[in-house]
Amino acid sequence: MQPTFNTLQLETKGNIAFLTLNRPKRLNALSGECLEELATAAHWFNQQKQIRVVIIKGAGRTFSAGADVNEFSNLSAQTESWIERRDKGQVGFRMAQAIENMRAITIAQVHGFAVGGALVLMLACDFRIVAEGTFFSIPEIDLGIPLGWGGLPKLVSEIGPARAKELIMTCRRFDATEAHTLGVVNRIIPTEDLANQCLQFAQTLAAKPSVPIIMTKEQVNAVSQHIGAAYVGSAEGDMLLSAMKDEDSRKAAEAYLMAMTKAKSK
Repeated sequence: MQPTFNTLQLETKGNIAFLTLNRPKRLNALSGECLEELATAAHWFNQQKQIRVVIIKGAGRTFSAGADVNEFSNLSAQTESWIERRDKGQVGFRMAQAIENMRAITIAQVHGFAVGGALVLMLACDFRIVAEGTFFSIPEIDLGIPLGWGGLPKLVSEIGPARAKELIMTCRRFDATEAHTLGVVNRIIPTEDLANQCLQFAQTLAAKPSVPIIMTKEQVNAVSQHIGAAYVGSAEGDMLLSAMKDEDSRKAAEAYLMAMTKAKSK
């Protein structure tokens, strides 16, 4: 039976599926519930042998604004036990791993912007096809936390250590053209043709013999994961909670969230 979700829409058409981030009023922010549902969807797809390709996209005017900042401060809530807060710090990593390890080929269909955790979700996909005018940023350090969800080793393996450090440490915005030059995205498509081009690409992949496609994905992922073999994903929750105890980090997070609140009120 096809699962139903609160934050996602799931649709299948033959051997191609569409998984849509469906919180348009929140700019498809990745809440804890959304992260859990993405992981659940990935595991469900693994049981559907007929699904060859999954297109992941966002409803409304953007792909995703990244981690839901409304939940950010709750990680330090003293009403929860350490193990509960640590587990919440791990959920994004579990999501990214589930998406990356799906048997089906995944295509991120990206428009508007992809910020922080949304970029990690995009990087977890096999291919990234973006609309002209799309922009990206990694604001975690301005929030007083390290880039998590397994995004750091993934970014290093994609674009190299020096460029990864620059984008993560400066938190600066970069556009689709730079993302393509760096190798973060595969193709840039006019906005009005994005959905059609993604579907055509998915159909091309779905028509290939499945065994060598799956083996190639597994082999490439194994090489990529070997590059980041020293990274310990199980410690992500600990790193996040440790950063949030630092006074400078707390002040940075408060300033960032206050600036976001003011920007929304204008």
